[in-house]
Amino acid sequence: QVQLVESGGGLVQAGGSLRLSCAASGPTISIWNMGWFRQAPGREREFVAAITRVPANTDYADSVKGRYTISRDNAKNTVYLQMNSLKPEDTAGYYCAADRALVIRTGSSRYDYWGQGTQVTVSS
Repeated sequence: QVQLVESGGGLVQAGGSLRLSCAASGPTISIWNMGWFRQAPGREREFVAAITRVPANTDYADSVKGRYTISRDNAKNTVYLQMNSLKPEDTAGYYCAADRALVIRTGSSRYDYWGQGTQVTVSS
């Protein structure tokens, strides 16, 4: 079983940057595809970004493409989400998740393990 713990959230002004981390314990994350999702109050959880095992292919939601970068360090059992040019509409709880599938999947119900989330608030 994989345990995931997110960190790095906080309050930032519009245009600023944050880097989220997702530290995994248990089996190495090298065997999992990893994803980031976000959920704002009153809204459904939505796909943000995902990264496959080696080779590390990536996919992004259109709303974050060009601003966010997902990466992984299998040696540290950690996945990152670099968020630049943040906008107030990026405000949400951000969650990382692990998926045993061989291809990137964007549906949250497909993912097997989840972290507890970290809050990102972007002020205008």
